[in-house]
Amino acid sequence: MEEQRHILPGGKYEKGRLIGTGTFAKVYYGRELSTGDSVAIKVINKDQIRDQAMVDQIQREISATRLLRHPNIVELREVLATKSKIYYVMEYVSGGELFAKVAGGGRLKEDVARKYFQQLISAVDFCHSRGVSHRDIKPENLLLNGNDDLRITDFGFSALPEQKRYDGLLHTQCGTPAYVAPEVLRRKGYDGAKADIWSCGVVLYVLLAGFLPFQDENLMNLYRKIFKAEYEFPPWFSAETRKLISKILMADPERRISIQGIMRVSWYRRGLCRQNSFRLKNERASSPDPAAGSMKKSTSSPAFFNAFELISSMSSGFDLSTLFEIKEKKKVASIFTSKFSAAAIVERIEAAARGLRFRVEKEDDFKVRMEATEEGRKGALAVTAEVFEMATEMTVVEFAKDSGDTLEYEKFCEEDVRPALKDIVWTWQGDDCASSCGGGDGDATDNS
Repeated sequence: MEEQRHILPGGKYEKGRLIGTGTFAKVYYGRELSTGDSVAIKVINKDQIRDQAMVDQIQREISATRLLRHPNIVELREVLATKSKIYYVMEYVSGGELFAKVAGGGRLKEDVARKYFQQLISAVDFCHSRGVSHRDIKPENLLLNGNDDLRITDFGFSALPEQKRYDGLLHTQCGTPAYVAPEVLRRKGYDGAKADIWSCGVVLYVLLAGFLPFQDENLMNLYRKIFKAEYEFPPWFSAETRKLISKILMADPERRISIQGIMRVSWYRRGLCRQNSFRLKNERASSPDPAAGSMKKSTSSPAFFNAFELISSMSSGFDLSTLFEIKEKKKVASIFTSKFSAAAIVERIEAAARGLRFRVEKEDDFKVRMEATEEGRKGALAVTAEVFEMATEMTVVEFAKDSGDTLEYEKFCEEDVRPALKDIVWTWQGDDCASSCGGGDGDATDNS
């Protein structure tokens, strides 16, 4: 008798064998039916996460992961839901955890550890540029793909800018004790980016040593060692690695080396293969990552838009609104719907960008990359606009910051893009119809 197939809601993916189990979720191998591509499917039972803290964590994980498109971060492809379950459809990473390479006292050669550390720092730097702090960086959350390249996963403890309190700091104590920065344990507020850097330093130590820098069966003794940055280097550590790790595992976060500082260290730069897939073509180095190369394909029609915020507008069976109640804090309007054709929208975006003195490159027929000609606070602002098919005679346009300063990006969206494109917009995400539909054709309703 043929085994029953498990097709996910929407009929796009098939769920296969179980490959992992967590406290509130199970992860399955799956495949996309139309292409045969492998995916990982994380399934969460809604009944098990009615606690508000868990709901917030899931909402945060989805929001953070959607912001992050980087060669060394596991891609969240789609979020689906029924009345009883939530499905994350993610990139399938076949090489297992980085932890497996150092489990049981194993250690890596310096050049191998350096490669993984370079990829980790590149990904963490990108997270921070989008305002996301991971807060649980450890080898168990670092996966390897078939090319032995690193992918960060599990953003369940991640923090977004709106979680900061009036003092501009985070206050939630979270993460894995042996990898957590001392300022997180003190519960007096901390900078999530600086705490991530500490965790990266612990990871580098573990890769080179095969064991943790801070260890003790007694949790209070462990914390004491972390507070004092009390650890020893194995004799096989080179002088260069000792110097770098000493700068990262600095108990005082104000004296801790920054990511930009790490990137300037000669040990870090040795053999560095830049994978900045977000720069314009004439400035971008070639990348061996097949995922980066696939972004250049031309297509005859735009991709189907699958962001979780708009699922509820497509089918009541996929409504996530009862689970994810969006806070009232105003967000940057970076998504809009339109009844104009994809080609017309792309043409208007290109014209608007050039009018704002941005360099423009079309990645394909439905994706435009723009980069400011002038340097900002954190380098030149680079933005991607992508057009998606949502339904018949309906398109969705999403803007995403690839690099540069977040405040400059917000100004770009609110003060530059919105006025320039007002006559082709049906509705902006988060706006009421009355304020967002002027100039558009037809009778609009709020689809945010």
